Amino acid sequence: MTDVLLRPDAPAVRTPCADPRAAELYFSAAPADLEQAKLLCEGCPMQSACLRGALERREPWGVWGGAIFESGEIIAVKRPRGRPRKNAA
Repeated sequence: MTDVLLRPDAPAVRTPCADPRAAELYFSAAPADLEQAKLLCEGCPMQSACLRGALERREPWGVWGGAIFESGEIIAVKRPRGRPRKNAA
């Protein structure tokens, strides 16, 4: 993910996902990482355009525009791998 140009003559907009230290959060398998990525999207000037583009492209996975995509669809929360516990801890 890189800087996005609004228009050819417009200056580049720095987006939170362009930071190399945070970029891996957007495609992590860990639910906590994806929730952190969603928080980074809040307040991003490109959030709605990012989400709209991801929907148009039917992105298969990752966090796009503050939403988690899995199998090309938006999901509310990514569940951890494995079977849920029988007894709540």
